[in-house]
Amino acid sequence: MLRRFILIIIAWLTLVSGCARLPDTGVTSLKPATLSELQGYLLNHKADLDQFRLRGPFAVDVREDYEIRVSTTELVNTDLFLSAHAEKAPLVIFLHGHDNSKEDHAYQALHVASWGMHGLALQLPNNGPWVNNGKTLAKLVHFIHRWPEIIGNRVDVNRIVLVGHSYGGAAAAIALAEGAPAAGGILLDPAAVGRDLPKFLGRVKSPVMLLGADGQVSSARNRDYFFRFIRSGIGEVSIKGATHEDAQYPSYFSLATEEMQVTFVSALTSAAFSLSSTGKFDYAWTSFGDVIQNGKFFNAKKK
Repeated sequence: MLRRFILIIIAWLTLVSGCARLPDTGVTSLKPATLSELQGYLLNHKADLDQFRLRGPFAVDVREDYEIRVSTTELVNTDLFLSAHAEKAPLVIFLHGHDNSKEDHAYQALHVASWGMHGLALQLPNNGPWVNNGKTLAKLVHFIHRWPEIIGNRVDVNRIVLVGHSYGGAAAAIALAEGAPAAGGILLDPAAVGRDLPKFLGRVKSPVMLLGADGQVSSARNRDYFFRFIRSGIGEVSIKGATHEDAQYPSYFSLATEEMQVTFVSALTSAAFSLSSTGKFDYAWTSFGDVIQNGKFFNAKKK
């Protein structure tokens, strides 16, 4: 508790001093007129992970604290990031982990929106129970799939991607197991808790990409469950030197490792683009080729 308190004070001092800011990663030189043109260009050129480190070519409309009612008793608070182009586009939904919030995924959601995919960051109970959060997430996806106008008339409900960090990754997997109508999931250094989780994971049928931290630096609880119990369609890779907190952005508990956080951003953007454009992670896996070869990404495996 003392260490966490000290980290909070450091983060607060950094914020008030004006040093903490979203990264200036630069903007891509691509100038597509439409999302379809961007997809066509990317899919017909060499898959390049580094290009996704840059902001994408589209402006983003941000709507903070956008509330979505999924039932008479459930109201979900969100931040909505709408990509500013005219076509229908995929929706990437982000769920935080334990003791975290939707704000911890603000830059990630903004970044994917700049690459043509709408982003939606959720605020659910951040101490769980995570099975309940997974079921709420599944209910939300069903609701959006049925009434996409709650987000807007430019959401392609057939291309929804779920992203979860830590225990939020477990909740995203549970939502898929519960039949959420999503194209698949991206798990950011997921953590597993509860005896029932393997049963849920065994029911996941959608494609899943696991982007992990370096287990020699920090180890997420029972992360091995995901690759072990999801029967097929899962790929996993670890990022050399990355901590569990680096899978968020902005992460004020990992201020010294912005480079790692940007690496997570680029990898999840490539994965979200791949899944939402093709229904598979093959494009993303190809984009990881060079960094797997040079050791920046390691322990790569898929089944």
